[in-house]
Amino acid sequence: MTEPADPSGPRPAQPSGGPLPFGPGQPGPPFAGQPGPPAGGYQAPPPGYGPPPGYPPPGYPALPPGYRYVLPAVAPDGRPLASFGDRLVARIIDSLILSVAGFVLAVPLVVVFFVLMPPAGRDGQAQAGDFAGFVFVILGIEAGWILLSIAATYVYEVELLLRNGQTLGKRIMKIKVIPIEPGAPLTRRSAAMRWLVGFVAATFVPLFNWLDGLWQLWDKPYLQCLHDKAARTVVVKLPG
Repeated sequence: MTEPADPSGPRPAQPSGGPLPFGPGQPGPPFAGQPGPPAGGYQAPPPGYGPPPGYPPPGYPALPPGYRYVLPAVAPDGRPLASFGDRLVARIIDSLILSVAGFVLAVPLVVVFFVLMPPAGRDGQAQAGDFAGFVFVILGIEAGWILLSIAATYVYEVELLLRNGQTLGKRIMKIKVIPIEPGAPLTRRSAAMRWLVGFVAATFVPLFNWLDGLWQLWDKPYLQCLHDKAARTVVVKLPG
């Protein structure tokens, strides 16, 4: 008497006993219910690129049709992408550092404010002409503070990033900004574009900062924020 066919389809053969071996060059466990690579088998990716979705990493055998390896999200050069949590903590650290820098820059401007404050007249009130001039002084101090803040963020987010693809927050979280093209250097134009979209546009467009930062949660396949897309960059996780 023959047994009825299994409606779920054929299952991978199981060893007679002992644990399943794992590792390069050894058979790994297939993940059922997911489409596998097309007919023709696995072909090695070009130098500098990771395996396409559904294909095994180098050194692993191809799985039978209907199965595939479930791999973490990787950059075009094969390095793992930074997680949302790592990028969020790095941004918080960078924001705290920039806030301290803004406070330091504001101290001399406050001193100038009190030095240039017009003296009170005999009745305890400043003269009308002195008050009008003081208003222009206040506007000038505020404009100076805005320009200094923009310059500070530019140096931090562009010039510091050009050194090795990391700000201080990214260095602490062991993540790095790289171009999306494998092997290409990070240019000042790309770093400046990240800064323009991530800081300048977010400063003047309501809620853009939230949309920019959360975009990576649903972006495929490289988990990019909007400033990453504008600059053609991705953020990878460093080992260690």
